[in-house]
Order: sequence, then structure tokens, then C-alpha cells
Amino acid sequence: MLLLALDTATPAVTVALHDGTDVVTSSSQVDARRHGELLLPAVDRVLAEAGLKLDAVTGIVVGIGPGPYTGLRVGLMTADTFGLALGVPVHGVCTLDGLAYAADIDEGPFVVATDARRKEVYWARYADSRTRLTDPAVDRPAEIAEQVAGLPAVGAGALLYPDTFPVAREPEHVSAAALAALAAERLAAGEELPAPRPLYLRRPDAQVPKNYKVVTPK
Repeated sequence: MLLLALDTATPAVTVALHDGTDVVTSSSQVDARRHGELLLPAVDRVLAEAGLKLDAVTGIVVGIGPGPYTGLRVGLMTADTFGLALGVPVHGVCTLDGLAYAADIDEGPFVVATDARRKEVYWARYADSRTRLTDPAVDRPAEIAEQVAGLPAVGAGALLYPDTFPVAREPEHVSAAALAALAAERLAAGEELPAPRPLYLRRPDAQVPKNYKVVTPK
């Protein structure tokens, strides 16, 4: 097994290789505006560091969000393209699950929250680092304050809103290394991973203007 994992659902552009037992190599860069520019060079870099070529990969793992439309689609389209070109399966993993796994919390409950912009967070509640209790959701922090009161919280969203998440901790962003390790563990256990389809949870930021004037040639 050689899994190529990638995620662009957060400001981190993150890529890793996993051989089914351990992470072989990984790369992460935080730049919310350059997902498209940074992803493929990061893939080339981890392959070069491992001394491998892309055709050695036996499966793709991709973070499916939730995340902003523009960033998230970069990783998903790249994963789909690699899967088709190589003829290998593409496995989805919830980005929040990857953060929970990296947090390595044996006993919960706890919360994972990422920055959803618009003064909102993407979040879910966990029993432990491998067990999610709620579906991913997007809300304003103040609206969920009672639901998360007193719980430890992981992720950039938690660090951004200390009034709602006073017990915030690292990691701030997801790592492809954690996604790959979680996927490898679940695949080894015979679990079926989600399809590589995006969890947007809301409409794209870009919208067609309402009541715009249509100009037609005379």
C-alpha cells in the first residue's frame, strides 16, 4: 500500500505519503490564497523526498471538508484526476476527522472547529480522536456556545473565538499525514471510506448579483 494524501479544505496546503504502516514523508504550507499554485509542487516534493514516482501510488486520500468552495475544490479535483490517471481508488476523509485524529485525545468529549469565514466555524463534536458524535455543521460561535461549553476544542476556529472555546489547543490546521494515517487505519480494519465528494455546507461566496441590468444589443 502506498497512499497519497492531500487536503486543501483549510488554509494549509498539505500532502503526505503513507505506506500502510507509517508516514513516509509529508509537506504542509499555510497560504489560504495559493492552494492551486502550491498543491502540485508539494506532491512533486514528497514523491522526490521518498524517491518514488507517482505511478507507485496505490490509492489517493483527500480531505472532503467542510471547507470554503474555492480551496476545497482544488484538492478534490486534483485527487479525482490522479485517481483516473493512475486507475486507483480515491478515498474521502472528513477534514475535521483528520484534525481530531491528530489531536490524539483518548477520552472526550471534545470539539473540532475550523475557520469558516463570515464569522462562522465548521465544527463537530467527538467522543475521542477516532469517533465523531455529530455531523459537521457551520454556525456562528455564539450560537453554539451552550453546546460546547467547557469542552476542549481543536483547530483554527477554536483559536479564533476564545470566548466560545476557552480551552483551545493545537493542531491549528489539518495535516495530510494525519489524514493518511487515519485512512490507512480504517482501510486495514475493512471500513468503507466516504466518496470524495465535497462537504461545502453552504453556498459559494461568489454569487450572481441580484436585479442586475441585462444589456442586449440593439
